[in-house]
Amino acid sequence: MNIEELSKAQLILLTILVNFVMSVATGIMTVSLLDQAPPVVTQAINRVVDRTVERVVQAVPSVAPSSPAPSNQELVMSAIAADAHRAVGFYPPRSGTSSPVVAVGTFLPKSRVAVTATRDALTRDMLVQFENGSTALATLSQSKNGISVYSFPTGTTIPEIPSTLLVTTKDLRLGQTVLAVAEDGSAATGIVSKVSDTAINTTLPDIGLGSAVVDINGNIIGIATGIPGSLFPASVISALLAATSTPH
Repeated sequence: MNIEELSKAQLILLTILVNFVMSVATGIMTVSLLDQAPPVVTQAINRVVDRTVERVVQAVPSVAPSSPAPSNQELVMSAIAADAHRAVGFYPPRSGTSSPVVAVGTFLPKSRVAVTATRDALTRDMLVQFENGSTALATLSQSKNGISVYSFPTGTTIPEIPSTLLVTTKDLRLGQTVLAVAEDGSAATGIVSKVSDTAINTTLPDIGLGSAVVDINGNIIGIATGIPGSLFPASVISALLAATSTPH
C-alpha cells in the first residue's frame, strides 16, 4: 500500500506505532549498554538519578491537613464560657461577699475595669468578686448613660483571662445571634431584633440588670438594662473608657 493513500487517522496510528517501537528499542539498547559498561559508569548514572529524584521530592510542597472549622454549637459554647469567665459581682467593701450581691457586671481585663448598669446601691468603692472566687477593691471612675465603670488601682492583682472586643451598634445586624449568662448562672440565647444608637433590643429573656450580652464570637455587644431584651450598647462603654483615656 502506498503511504500517500493512508488516511489521517491511519497516519497518526502509524506514527504512534513507530514511536513505540523506537522507545522499546532505545530502552533495550540502553539496558544492554549499561550491562556492558564498567561499574564506575553505572554508579555515576545511579547517583545522578538518585539526586534528581531527591530534588524533585523536595520541590513538591507538603500540604498539611487543615483543621475542620468549629461547628455553630462549639462557637456558642465557647462564647458562653467566655462570658461566664468575665462575669463579676459587686459587694459592699465593709461586709464583703458575706452580704448579698449588690450588682452583677463584666470584667474587661485589658482595660482593668469592671462595668455594670448604674443603680442606687452602688457606692464609690466596691468589692468586686471574679469568676474564680478572688476579690479586689475597685473605685468608680465613670458613670453615664446607665453604665458605671469601676477601675482597679495599679498594682491590684486581677485574674488573667482573654480580653474581649466591644462591638459597635453599626456592626450589629438584625437576626444576629446573641448570648448571655443570666444573673442566676443560666445560659440564654436570642437574636437582635432592633438597633439604634442609644439602645439594642433582643429576644433574650430577663437576664438581670448589669449582665453582659455577647455575640457568637464572645465579644460584648451590650449590658442588660433590667428590661427583658433591652441592652445598653457597648459603644456607651467605649465612650466612657475613651473619656478616662483607658485602652479597650
